[in-house]
Amino acid sequence: MTKKLTLSVEQEIIERAKKYAKSKGRSLSEIIEIYLKAITSGEKSEYEIAPITKSLRGSFPKPDYSDYKKELQKILRKKHQ
Repeated sequence: MTKKLTLSVEQEIIERAKKYAKSKGRSLSEIIEIYLKAITSGEKSEYEIAPITKSLRGSFPKPDYSDYKKELQKILRKKHQ
C-alpha cells in the first residue's frame, strides 16, 4: 500500500534530486523509496558498502539472463571457429 509522506528538505537539494531522478527516468518518490528499501532491508554483508553505492541500488535495470545458455553457445562457437 502506497502512502503519502511529507519531508522537509533544503530547496537546492530538492532541485538536484529532481534532476537526478529525471536523468534516471524515475520519479523522485521512486528514488527515495528505493533508497529507503536499501537502508532498511536488514541484509548483512561482510563488506561495508559505501552510502553512495547503496543509494544507486535499483537505479539500473536488471539484465535479462533468461536465455543465457543460447548466448553462451553462440559466444563459444564464435570463439572456437
